[in-house]
Amino acid sequence: MISFRGSQFPKSVILFAVFFYLRYSVSYRDLKEILAERGVTVDHTTLNRWVTKFSPLIALSAQKRKSPTGKSWRMDETYIKVKGDWTYLYRAVDKYGKTLDFMLSERRNEPAATLFFAKALSTNGIPEKIVIDKSGANTAGIRGVNKILKRFGYQVPITTIRSKYLNNIIEQDHRFIKRRTRPMLGFKSFSSAAATLEGIEVTHMIRKKQFNSNTSGFAQFAGLAG
Repeated sequence: MISFRGSQFPKSVILFAVFFYLRYSVSYRDLKEILAERGVTVDHTTLNRWVTKFSPLIALSAQKRKSPTGKSWRMDETYIKVKGDWTYLYRAVDKYGKTLDFMLSERRNEPAATLFFAKALSTNGIPEKIVIDKSGANTAGIRGVNKILKRFGYQVPITTIRSKYLNNIIEQDHRFIKRRTRPMLGFKSFSSAAATLEGIEVTHMIRKKQFNSNTSGFAQFAGLAG
């Protein structure tokens, strides 16, 4: 359960503001006006603090509670602008389009790919195969993970398939994330970008019905906070 102790606003108000910002194309100043219409006066900088503080915590809860995912993965990265520079959002879905994991990185290279694969394996288990594009860094990343797995006694390596056609599913899945981040016109800091993107990914998982719930999107989001 996420603690809201010390907050000057009720938990329900904070979660509503965070969910609304992550899910819909509004700015912090727009959200400030929306809340004011509901009788809640809060500064846009406070809204930013709420998003960056609670999004990673809710994303952590989401990884633990999401429904089981498949053993055939699709992995790719997309570009996100931070402080005027391009960074790389590593993402993976299974063959049904369910979100597996995500990670923002300042680099697009073998160490970053290896770190992402290790992170995804820790939250989703070991897949039978991973479909990627023709990236040499991603190929090397899977190779490095297979070496680690072998040292731990896992004798069946993860199969690597390079196919742009089979990877269309994740390239299409990027669109929701890009559609939400485009109005933001870039992030001011890497930490803020990483935190916000984690929250956006959770709302996308809710949209894809990954939590076996028939309740509203906000109710599911609030439920992840405990």
